[in-house]
Amino acid sequence: MNKIGLFYSFKSNKTKKIAELILEEFGNKLIESVNSETVTKEQFLSYENLILGVPTWFEGELPSYWDEFGPAIEDMNLKGKKFALFGLGDQEGYPENFVDALGIMTQLLESKGAVIIGLTSTKGYVFESSKAVRNNQFLGLAIDFETQAKKNMQRVKAWVEQIKSEFN
Repeated sequence: MNKIGLFYSFKSNKTKKIAELILEEFGNKLIESVNSETVTKEQFLSYENLILGVPTWFEGELPSYWDEFGPAIEDMNLKGKKFALFGLGDQEGYPENFVDALGIMTQLLESKGAVIIGLTSTKGYVFESSKAVRNNQFLGLAIDFETQAKKNMQRVKAWVEQIKSEFN
C-alpha cells in the first residue's frame, strides 16, 4: 500500500481527536499527518491515498482553511488518487445540513478526477438533510461529538478497517 496522507487541522480539537484515533487504528508507519491549515499543493499531490478531516462549520460550510485551499484543488488533476473523508457535525443542532462539508469537498474532489472511498451507512443518525448523502450513504465517516460521542471509537475502528482494504 502507498503511503497515506492524513490531512486535518492540528488546531481543531475534535477533528484532531478523530485523526489521532485513525492514526492509532492504522498502527503503522504508512500514514503521515499533515496540517490542513498550512498544506501546500506539492504536499497534497505527493500522496496517492489521502484521508481528509472535513468538519462542517456554521450552517453547512467548509472550514476556512479548506475553503481557501479550494482554488488550488481546482487546478489539480486528481485522477487515480483515492480519498477517504471524515467529517464532524451536529445532527441535533444543525439537522438541515449535517456534515454538509463532506458533500462539498467530495464534489470538488470528484470534479478533478478523484475516487472517493470509505462511504458509510446513514443508519443510526437522525437529521433532516445533508449534502454528504448519496444513495443512503455518507460520503465518508460522519462523526457527531455533541450527541453520539460514545459511538466515535466504534465507528472509527470499523471505518479504518474498511478503508484499509479500499486503499489497496
